[in-house]
Formats: sequence, C-alpha cells, structure tokens
Amino acid sequence: MKIYGLKNCDTCRKALKSIENSTLIDIRTSGMPAGMLEAAYAQFGAKLVNTRSTTWRGLSEEDRAGEPLALLREHPALMKRPLIDRDGELFLGWDQNVQAALGGS
Repeated sequence: MKIYGLKNCDTCRKALKSIENSTLIDIRTSGMPAGMLEAAYAQFGAKLVNTRSTTWRGLSEEDRAGEPLALLREHPALMKRPLIDRDGELFLGWDQNVQAALGGS
C-alpha cells in the first residue's frame, strides 16, 4: 500500500506504522503521481483540502477561492492526510473507519 502524506506528519507516521507492507510517499518532496490527485479529488471532493491546516490559514482569501486542484498542486501540505492507495482503492485520513477497513490499529 502507498501512503501519500508528509514524513513529519504524526498521523501519516501512525498509519505507516500500523499498516504492514506500506510505503510513505512524501508529497512535499516527491509530489503526487500523475492522475492520483485528480482521482482523489474525484472521490473526496472538497474534503481533500485541509482547511484547518497552517498552510490554509496562511493563504489570502483570493488564494483560498482558487480551484482546489491547482491549490493542492501548488501547496501539497494543504492535502488532508494521509491519502492511502490500496491497489486503486483510496482512503482519506486515519479515523476509526479507515483503520477498520485497512486492518490498522
């Protein structure tokens, strides 16, 4: 499984530790593979943008009103984390429902 997030994100590290045979892909340094961001946005819509993040609070109102995919490409840390890819099946976040679905603890 691939976990897209940030290497210094506590939630991403918890997911990585809990899911066997998983790999963390730091979206700040490696970016997102072609099509992955679009697929995630198609599935999760506005939930993909973390409006509680420090990055979001630092944006101007004009920037916040921009197209979400463009914002996520320009500011990868805006993405809600982790985004987990299990053979094409996507999960967002690390709440109890995602943990149960993936067998994490």
